[in-house]
Amino acid sequence: MTWKVIKKLKEKPKNSVLLVGLPGIGNVGKISVDFLIEELKAKKLIDFFSNSFPNSVFVNEKNLIELPLISLYYKKRQNKKDLLLLTGDIQPPDEKTCYDFCGIINHLSKELDIKQVITLAGIGLKEEPKKPNLFATGNNSKVIQTFCKKHKVSKDVYGTVGPIIGVSGVLPAVTKIPSLIFLTETFGHPFYVGINGSKALLDVLNKEFSLNVKVDKLLKEVKSIEEDSLEKTNKLKEVSNNKADNYIG
Repeated sequence: MTWKVIKKLKEKPKNSVLLVGLPGIGNVGKISVDFLIEELKAKKLIDFFSNSFPNSVFVNEKNLIELPLISLYYKKRQNKKDLLLLTGDIQPPDEKTCYDFCGIINHLSKELDIKQVITLAGIGLKEEPKKPNLFATGNNSKVIQTFCKKHKVSKDVYGTVGPIIGVSGVLPAVTKIPSLIFLTETFGHPFYVGINGSKALLDVLNKEFSLNVKVDKLLKEVKSIEEDSLEKTNKLKEVSNNKADNYIG
């Protein structure tokens, strides 16, 4: 058993968009998706567990233990595209596990009626950028062109971004669904909390999908994000022997 898929709800998303935000550089993807899950009150749809995850458990607020997970959340929207939000405590820890996981998501895409995928990732810099630049690449040039023109995002990624490792890079590469990798500059320290980069991503997503969330709330929640959203992720980094997270989203 490499992956265990645990379905929590029997919802049937329609015409859905998948937003992927797993731990990585500046944790910008995870921060962004966790924020949307909270603000949109999305419901948990599926949990994913792998026996390749670190052999660690967490003690939760109820003083009970729980395993690290990757989770898919769902937000039904009237007269708009449904949202699927993928977050987690950890990235798939090795190459085979990552490809297997992306294969599972690709297999589920028909059942979940996924019409578009956007993975969120960080570009690690040596210093914290005052105003993060945004970039987009993906598997469909027309989708990239339309998105970049609409939101004034740079599509000149070649020579700027190195290898995009992890689910953020692999999923758009293995699926035929039109997919974007949406990148923001952030500080490259492994434990840095990339709030400014996350806000830059969210500002664009808010407009693209008419989410009507108050993105500025993110700036007021730095402490709670560090304590709640990233506590498990940072602890797992300490106990795992993963490779460097260069350009992991």
